[in-house]
Amino acid sequence: MTTGTVPTDGIVAAPARRRRAITAADRFIYVLAVPLALVLLIYVVMPMLATVVTSFNNGGTAYRAFLSSGSTLSALLTSVGISVVSVVTAGVLGSTLAVLLTRFDFPGRRALRVFAILPMALPPLIGAMSFYYLYGSSGIMPRALAALTGISADAVAADGIAGVLLVHTLTMYPYFYLSVTAGLAGSDASLEEAALNLGARRSTMWRTVLLPMLTPALVSGALLTFMVSMASFTAPQFYNVNTLTMRIVGAKTSGDYELAAAQSTVLSAVSIAFLLAMRWYQNRRSTVNASKGTPQAATAVQGWPMRILAAVGSLVVMLILVAPVAAILLLAFTVDGTWTVQILPPQYTMSNFVEIFTHARSLRPLLVSAQMSGLAMVISILIGTLTAWVVGRWRGRGAGVLDVMIMLPWALPGTVVGINIVTAFAAPTPFNLGQVFIGSLWILPLAYVIRFVPLVFRNAAASLAQIDPSVEEAAQSLGAGPWRTLQSVTLPLMAKGVIAGALLAFVQGFGEYVASVVIYPPRFIPLSVEIYNRQYANELGSAFAYGSLQMVAILVVLIISELMDRPPRRRSRARTTPS
Repeated sequence: MTTGTVPTDGIVAAPARRRRAITAADRFIYVLAVPLALVLLIYVVMPMLATVVTSFNNGGTAYRAFLSSGSTLSALLTSVGISVVSVVTAGVLGSTLAVLLTRFDFPGRRALRVFAILPMALPPLIGAMSFYYLYGSSGIMPRALAALTGISADAVAADGIAGVLLVHTLTMYPYFYLSVTAGLAGSDASLEEAALNLGARRSTMWRTVLLPMLTPALVSGALLTFMVSMASFTAPQFYNVNTLTMRIVGAKTSGDYELAAAQSTVLSAVSIAFLLAMRWYQNRRSTVNASKGTPQAATAVQGWPMRILAAVGSLVVMLILVAPVAAILLLAFTVDGTWTVQILPPQYTMSNFVEIFTHARSLRPLLVSAQMSGLAMVISILIGTLTAWVVGRWRGRGAGVLDVMIMLPWALPGTVVGINIVTAFAAPTPFNLGQVFIGSLWILPLAYVIRFVPLVFRNAAASLAQIDPSVEEAAQSLGAGPWRTLQSVTLPLMAKGVIAGALLAFVQGFGEYVASVVIYPPRFIPLSVEIYNRQYANELGSAFAYGSLQMVAILVVLIISELMDRPPRRRSRARTTPS
């Protein structure tokens, strides 16, 4: 009977309907994933594992030396302590500034919003130098206060750990400012109004309603601040603070690669542990906004006394934020060797810039950094964009592995990345084409790619997430192959995010110092290392001339990125109707 065959057909057909056939696009993704995984495995994962293996050479004597050395343990505790305090101070400043500029309207608010992100244009090295010569014991501000009040400049100077915390706070608060500003802009004002209408005080409303909703933003700012602070090398170097990054560079310089590897492994473990702790804390808190309110508009400050106080406060904050940039530009025109005990440099000249562009030796560091950063940017575009597409379109397991592999360097300090490269490619291997990378020019773009390809990857992934896969499916249904679809449809739609990430990668590479100081070849000194060498040789004007060019280049790139993020204005096409 036919009735007996119906269930059989149904049983056989059901699994066939549930099982999705592997398409040509799927096969293309798998084929593309293999070389990408190999590249990330060889140049990201294996160097990190090589450092771990090196740290256990000779029976792990490096770890015994690490644990038995009071100065090394003190450096670890100092690094962690500075990073935790930097998270608190940068978090308070950045979050407070975000609240003031998002929730209140007062004179100078628009200008302050522009200046609030100005520290992002400061490269790490030149930023630390500007703060040192502004607020250090021989800086402009302590000398000026000493001349006005008679108090010793050393008594009011920010030196040692206080100087490092000052640099970290005033350069890292934008991580909190940007994330909290975005969180406040998207928060639901109806929840705040409901809490206030029910009789809650404003402080209670902030503590019980708004702050829990800002947990993801605060966690994001804390992660970035802690990671960058743990990786900080320039500020501890200038203020002579014993941190673990200082110990790593010192061990590498003295040739003790096992100890440097052990210190790098410990530093990486602490950074990754903090990353996991913050992710756990964020995941255990529910911050989903289920209401349909609208973001709260800025509230005008009431009363003339409060408006004057807000205006004066905003002016003071703007002066503090502009001061490092002004110091860089001022000192760029200083005659080398003339600024000794005066409050301000006594002599100025244009020859610092003339020398850079007219002498081949002076121009070389600028060209090295520009060319190596440009090459690293191109490679980062290729690897980061393709990996973002593979991870975004991968159906099934395996995508998360690629995601972790390409983002792993972002959780590692720059000194650790430098040590990883040194330990992995110190000898000829098939992976470096039988060449020794140490001492060669190619080691710089390799380090920049490893460090900053996550920027391209994340921006490209964000753009890809906004593209409906049906667009690609439509192109393939019209006869386009997977590669042609990717080339002619997907990549043009991702271009905005890819370019933004590429510009950020170039900016970071152009101002990179932490990894460069560990691996740079003596014949090809990058710009940041040359800046430090000039400063160390008391050629202060030349050092800041380099730094001003570096800062202006980064500022131009940030402005271009900001303009790209703005939605295009719609032109009015209204036409008068003829009567």
